[in-house]
Amino acid sequence: MLTTRYVPGSPVWLDISTPDLDAAARFYQAVLGWTHQPGGPEFGGYGLFQLDGKTVAGGMTVPADQGPTAWNLYFQTTDADRTAATVQSSGGTVIAEPMDVMDLGRMAVLADPQGAGFAVWQPGTNKGLDLVDAPDALFWVELNTSDVPAAVAFYTALFGWGTTTMPMPGGGEGPGYTMIHPEGQTADDMFGGIAPLGDEGPLDRPTWLPYFLAQDCDATVGKAREAGGTITMEPVDMPGVGRFALIDDPTGARFFVMTPSPQQA
Repeated sequence: MLTTRYVPGSPVWLDISTPDLDAAARFYQAVLGWTHQPGGPEFGGYGLFQLDGKTVAGGMTVPADQGPTAWNLYFQTTDADRTAATVQSSGGTVIAEPMDVMDLGRMAVLADPQGAGFAVWQPGTNKGLDLVDAPDALFWVELNTSDVPAAVAFYTALFGWGTTTMPMPGGGEGPGYTMIHPEGQTADDMFGGIAPLGDEGPLDRPTWLPYFLAQDCDATVGKAREAGGTITMEPVDMPGVGRFALIDDPTGARFFVMTPSPQQA
């Protein structure tokens, strides 16, 4: 499971880049109960989303012509410069070169060879999010990709991830669903998965997406609809896993909500 006992290769931070941060803040407060703490001039307006006083995400205003509206995932690294160089030499892309964020840490924005964007965080005084794996907080991450074997090879070489593969619902000859956990840990420590893009459906390009834990998936979807979100995929059940839905917020950032099945919870 995802925890705040952060280790190299694990997700440690999440933020949204959006052209309308105020609209995003209103939406996530209505749907997930988050409050938004705006950042001062020294942070360039970068703010924090909090739940019961604990940070669950960050947020920044990015004009539409300067970058996509999206949720961005950060994975821990012990050396952001070395990780960026490895991505470059492995067929990926360095979108933003490694940079210091005051004394908080050092980061780089990258993309894998299939084009899915992600970031890395070398912690300084900021080790990561305060709250994960809790209602209305991040509890799973997922890469949907056009080439599962290539993506698995890229990320396991980059982060040393361990993997476990399970058949996709409905069977078939595909590569299955690959669950990932940090190097040196076990399947009990899995925090995410890698899935193939389908020929049809709302996910049409390689991308990392967050899952937020919903106590009642349908109720959360109802709140999202009332708050102006788009239900890109209505709630569906996955036997033995849970009930989940795909939502676009009013500014276009995409995410999943999920209520795990009792055995998964």
